[in-house]
Amino acid sequence: MKKHIYIITGLLLVSGIALAQKGNLKRANKLFEMRAYVEAAEIYEKKERNQEVLQNLADSYYYNANLQKAIKTYRELFVTYGDSIDIELHFRYAQALKGVKDYKEADFHLSRYYNQKINTPAFIDGLEKTTPHTFKLKQIEAANSNSDFGLAFYGDNKVAFASSRNSKNPAYSWNNLPYLDLYKATMDDDGTMKDITPFSDEINTESHESNATFSSDSKTMYFNRTNKTRTKTGEDKIAHIKIFKAELIDDTWTNVTALPFNSDAYSCEHPALSKDGKTLYFASDMPGAIGGFDIYKVAINDDGTYGEPENLGDKVNTKHREQFPYISDLDVLYFSSDGHQGYGGLDVFRSNAINDNFDTPVNLGGSINSHLDDFAYTIREKNNKGYVSSNRSGYDRLYGFAREDNILTKYLVEGIVQDKSSKELLAGSLVTLFDETGTVIQDSIVGEKADYLFKIEPNKKYKVRGTRKAYIPQDVEFSTDSKGKISHNIYLTLEAYTDAEENVKKNERGDVQIQLDKIYFDFDKSNIREDAAATLNVLVDLLNKYPDMEVEVSAHTDARGPDQYNLSLSKSRAASTLEYLVSQGIDRNRLKSIGYGEMQPLNECVKEGICSDKEYDINRRCEFTIIN
Repeated sequence: MKKHIYIITGLLLVSGIALAQKGNLKRANKLFEMRAYVEAAEIYEKKERNQEVLQNLADSYYYNANLQKAIKTYRELFVTYGDSIDIELHFRYAQALKGVKDYKEADFHLSRYYNQKINTPAFIDGLEKTTPHTFKLKQIEAANSNSDFGLAFYGDNKVAFASSRNSKNPAYSWNNLPYLDLYKATMDDDGTMKDITPFSDEINTESHESNATFSSDSKTMYFNRTNKTRTKTGEDKIAHIKIFKAELIDDTWTNVTALPFNSDAYSCEHPALSKDGKTLYFASDMPGAIGGFDIYKVAINDDGTYGEPENLGDKVNTKHREQFPYISDLDVLYFSSDGHQGYGGLDVFRSNAINDNFDTPVNLGGSINSHLDDFAYTIREKNNKGYVSSNRSGYDRLYGFAREDNILTKYLVEGIVQDKSSKELLAGSLVTLFDETGTVIQDSIVGEKADYLFKIEPNKKYKVRGTRKAYIPQDVEFSTDSKGKISHNIYLTLEAYTDAEENVKKNERGDVQIQLDKIYFDFDKSNIREDAAATLNVLVDLLNKYPDMEVEVSAHTDARGPDQYNLSLSKSRAASTLEYLVSQGIDRNRLKSIGYGEMQPLNECVKEGICSDKEYDINRRCEFTIIN
């Protein structure tokens, strides 16, 4: 009896534990759904590590920027369940790996994700030489700084920013930091913020407020505010974000109103106002978005109403996150993205406005972007100074920067290709750049203007070569010096073989041929006679003089005799001629032989019995055509 009681008690105990575990897992999933990632991770860590638990646990760490734990958990997930993992996990795992600069492993997963080869180190190396600017960053000092970001210009020397420094605010379940408020301050010349005060209660509420942008007269402000209640979106309940407008009247911010294109079903966030105040840029995941968040713009009409939000399209937006837009006084769009290729996390990009459209975004480079999140970029283009936010230190921090021209973009070699004699522009010529070891760095076929341009590096030796069919190649060597000449303008003046050599002529078909004395073969033979060898030695000398010249050796017969016999005989004679040239030290790869038989006569003697021996003899010949 006791035994039975023990078993029943044990079953009840096990069942109770199982129910408790199931309940705890349900709570963890609920927290995960609500994006309370810190609490969710604590529970998942104690659960049986099945596929769902591992995926949610890894994502919880990833979304909360706990990258080392995210990587460890993603790795366990991939090792255990690799074949059944959603492709999007490859992207998040790769981003986590980039966050610790493990680009090799990250590129493996990104290559799987994009189904094409991704090489981040090569991208970074190329970007450092092409990005137009470099940046000198300095962290902005501020008393009681905790998590500060999204600094915006506000008058001449005033700034506004978002911060979680108000410890009286409730904690945000995503990261356990206090809810965000908007603050204003005076920015000293040395990059220190003083007189930091929160905006009034009209602006700051018990929810999040962040990312303010101001009109040029500083009397209108747009900013984010998060909904107090969560709305069911797909499988998750989300507190969406809305954009609000406020007006400064008698030194008081008032008339706080939500913009009409907001919705409880999606978020609109990160407003940025154009200089003329007629266009508002923002990020949103509204229906029709290309990715998680896209950049939009909306017209602000003269009567204060708004147009329809317009997606900036797939040049700017990807299937991932594009956020934190900023439009400069020069109508340059800056924004952050983890969908365009970058260093890791969110990187800052720029896109120029051309004919009301934005061109392909350019990553701003490693002097401002890190392997973690870099965002909320603002700049005054005229004095090349601005601000950016980054969590590279572990928390969101504000950085001021000075922008300079990237000296590496100034190192270049350019020029045109022209005929040495006529000065004619030689469109279609090939220009090749070599390094000091002779390795090809880059090459280009020049267009109608016959111009070329290559980016180069300091303190290196180069050679640029111009080549063209039937022209003598020209090589020009040069070097770069970080303290001396950084750009080179090299005119490549190519001389045609027809100008350089008396026995090189262009025939009526436009082919450039080497005119030699006629080569004779014994009747029905293809071996090279002594007199033919003496003639061919002239060609050997020419080929040695121009080591890049390539020649086609062609043999022709007259129309007398069977067609097939003449074709075979001409092939044999052309091949014998080529072999003689090879025997004299000419590289076989520079030569080509072909027999045309009687197919290319130089006169009307196209069949047997209609011409004299002398006329037939004109068609019996070997020709040497320059093919390169």
